[in-house]
Amino acid sequence: MKELSYWEMGLLDEEYQQVKEILGREPNYLEVGMFAVMWSEHCGYKNSRPLLKNFPTRGAQVIQGPGENAGVVDIGDGQALVFKIESHNHPSAIEPYQGAATGVGGIVRDIFTMGARPIALLNSLRFGELDDPQVRELFAGVVAGIAGYGNCLGIPTVGGEVYFHPCYKGNPLVNAMCAGLVKQEDLALAVANEVGRPIMIVGAKTGRDGIHGATFASEELSEASREKRPAVQVGDPFMEKLLIEACLELIQEELVEGMQDLGAAGLTSSIAETVSKKGHGVEVDVTLVPRREEGMMPYEVMLSESQERMLIIPRAGCEARIAGIFDKWGLDAVVIGRVTGDGSFRVYEGETLAGEVPVQALTGGCPVYVRSGQEPPYYQEARSFNPGTLPEAALPEALGKLLASPGIASKHWVYSQYDYQVMTNTAIVPAKPPRVSQSKLVTLCTFIRVLPLPPL
Repeated sequence: MKELSYWEMGLLDEEYQQVKEILGREPNYLEVGMFAVMWSEHCGYKNSRPLLKNFPTRGAQVIQGPGENAGVVDIGDGQALVFKIESHNHPSAIEPYQGAATGVGGIVRDIFTMGARPIALLNSLRFGELDDPQVRELFAGVVAGIAGYGNCLGIPTVGGEVYFHPCYKGNPLVNAMCAGLVKQEDLALAVANEVGRPIMIVGAKTGRDGIHGATFASEELSEASREKRPAVQVGDPFMEKLLIEACLELIQEELVEGMQDLGAAGLTSSIAETVSKKGHGVEVDVTLVPRREEGMMPYEVMLSESQERMLIIPRAGCEARIAGIFDKWGLDAVVIGRVTGDGSFRVYEGETLAGEVPVQALTGGCPVYVRSGQEPPYYQEARSFNPGTLPEAALPEALGKLLASPGIASKHWVYSQYDYQVMTNTAIVPAKPPRVSQSKLVTLCTFIRVLPLPPL
């Protein structure tokens, strides 16, 4: 494996100096990688955090706001709605099918890791103009990926939106959302409460998928960045379906203290975020992690973003029962470490210490930048637009062109690929769009002419 420099991993010079000051020494390769992924925009929100704090996050019905895998809202009768939206833009730009599919898989895991059963999927998509062959290829691949993963999981896709604009050429926005239902008493959090508790990894085996995917996703996508792209993860929705049922069974039997999805930054992120909430530390032995590739280094095991994996903090004495449940579903479940009380994140390879960093430095120590902003000229131009400057046009022809534009035209081609009735709980389904004849357009335009115009 070719080793990367710290700046190739995404760290700035001043950030690397901060790492050295925190450790009091030069970090080794594994430690640099751990800081790089945790201090990426994707994991640390170092540029967007000041902006995100402007959003309201509290209310009478809010049970869980920021800080967990998903938000939770009280909907009455002892039930709660769990929901999350997340982007998978860069992977989708590189490998549209798998990029979009694993985006769906990741967002679903964020829901059932809270103890909720996923009940609905939604998506919000942005692409360049459809007269570009590359855009059409991206569009088709992303829609197919969303459909393929969601349909195989048996979760209905009940809503979404698609828009087109030249600014998204080559860099589509692929936002996936999932909602789930949970009894409030069954709500599970990603936290390690007690020192000495074992840490288990469950689900699929670990490979070399998506190493440094978090740092790659935090960069501006360009031809140069494409050359250092990681291997995009390959999802297995049928395995995720097994993972859903196994994890929900653990919740029902009250076997877990905490549960966390392995997404961006893999084991590094999931472990650090779970143990840091109580100020704890952790010891992990990478030789215990089930693998599907030979010769993986500690660096690769800790940063792998292989799909369909979860981190579990079991209740005291429940490890054997948890392993038995996962074995029933044909999945791995093994203890790979334990929670400590000293605040250090130690990674071992057998008896050899491969890396050691302070947990809080990975999470709360991420630098935050407040960027200056200004209103772009195109926005000013749009705000000053005067409809009265538009030339005269034949209304039927103009309306026909307007309705035929990709941003307004029917999205039947998209949503017809999604299974929106699986689970048989969907109350309102999309209707097939009617064909509009020229005579109907003329009638509609005649009606529009007599409508009073709203004030500008």
